[in-house]
Amino acid sequence: MKIETSTEKPQEFSTSALVIGCCEDAKDELFAACDTALDGCLERLAASREFNGKANTTRLIYTLGRLPAERLLLVGLGKKAELDDERLRRGAGNAVQALRSARVASFASALHLAGTGENALEAVCEGTVLGSYSFDQYKTKNQDERFSFDTMTLLLAEGSSVGDAGARVERTQVVCQGVSLARDLVSHPGNVVTPGYLAETARELAARCALTCRVLEMDELEKLGMNALLSVGKGSVESPRLIVLEYHGAGGDAPPVVLVGKGITFDSGGISIKPGAGMEEMKTDMAGAAAVLGTLQAASSLKLAINLVGIIPTAENMPGSRAFKPGDVLTSMSGTTIEITNTDAEGRLILCDALNYAVTNYKPEAMIDLATLTGACVVALGHEASGMMGNDQGLIDDLKRAGERCGERVWELPLWDEYGEGMKSDIADLKNAGSRDGGSILAAWFLKQFVGETRWAHLDIAGTAWLDKARPYVPKGASGVGVRLLIECLRSKSGR
Repeated sequence: MKIETSTEKPQEFSTSALVIGCCEDAKDELFAACDTALDGCLERLAASREFNGKANTTRLIYTLGRLPAERLLLVGLGKKAELDDERLRRGAGNAVQALRSARVASFASALHLAGTGENALEAVCEGTVLGSYSFDQYKTKNQDERFSFDTMTLLLAEGSSVGDAGARVERTQVVCQGVSLARDLVSHPGNVVTPGYLAETARELAARCALTCRVLEMDELEKLGMNALLSVGKGSVESPRLIVLEYHGAGGDAPPVVLVGKGITFDSGGISIKPGAGMEEMKTDMAGAAAVLGTLQAASSLKLAINLVGIIPTAENMPGSRAFKPGDVLTSMSGTTIEITNTDAEGRLILCDALNYAVTNYKPEAMIDLATLTGACVVALGHEASGMMGNDQGLIDDLKRAGERCGERVWELPLWDEYGEGMKSDIADLKNAGSRDGGSILAAWFLKQFVGETRWAHLDIAGTAWLDKARPYVPKGASGVGVRLLIECLRSKSGR
């Protein structure tokens, strides 16, 4: 979708549809001007309660030539005192869905003028772009009837700088492109997105965004002793890999922030095989890797003044004749021995080697990993927030604040030492799975053993990476979670 800006008054702008925001307990000047032009139609709608501005409601009406806009789309924003950036994002997403239903490809929006925050323009732009996303690559029928948006014109307040607004819109689009990359990768089937495909995607991304890329293949992984990662991939014909991307935005020798993303491109569970029902969704077990790739793309395009490293351990977890099995003991890259009690607890295995690789080779200023790690996190938090644990309260608080600002909320869970009792092995240093009680915490405690003194946070995105029901600006399916959260956090660190 192309996005333009204009300082023309909304009620004087000629367009197929004009989007305006409406609060249920307050009417602004634009609402009043449109109502006057339409002979009190909007007030009558409110009086009859056909449309009263409640959040997550819309009403599309034809102006019949009484406004230059052919249609007027009213977007409910709820109570004025509760209006924030997230409410605007959702309003913009709801507007896009209404316009898609009406097949209106080009439109103008004054929705942000209803907001009071300094980021209202970005919020509306973000909600619109993310809400317009669709993944239709594998649909071959009725292609001539397929709908896509063309142009949105953002109508600015009087006296606004078009240049400044354009720059803000461009930055927002860059972040949305990162989210779309992540959504696309997670949406592709597992026979397309393999470890090799992720590696090639990383190489292409590096070429486009002036990043450095290194892909460690089997022989290098063996030399490094990354046996945890290697063991997970043994049952598949697809070789495991470790993908390393570097972005040097701060220059010099400043220690980087390292992002680690779980890249299991299909998780059958291995020998501890999963039930058949719903297994098709296990193509999404690389959503952490997708978020890291989307974040690197956005950070580079935004020219954030920060050094950033993305590390993606990637493999398929399959029950082949060479697959690792319950009872095996592995020696990880760090030298820690791990007894395998469940091959379906494979994510923490590939991550432990990746985390150790990051600490050993980069000595990070901070490290954040993202993984669709545990079903236990979905049980605990549902699909409204990602689970978060770590060893540094400052980093955790930074991520919390970033999540509240961008709408990708996180919720901190405890990580007390007592939880480690459930991960002790009788024959090795650790076992890879404990009881079901506190499962997401036990998994994070396991990862903590491989980060040393590095400031570290773990994000369990199992409940937020894939949605069974569409939201205003998040489609059914892949959400692209993590990209906006990380960029918001990194922007604060880089001062941009």
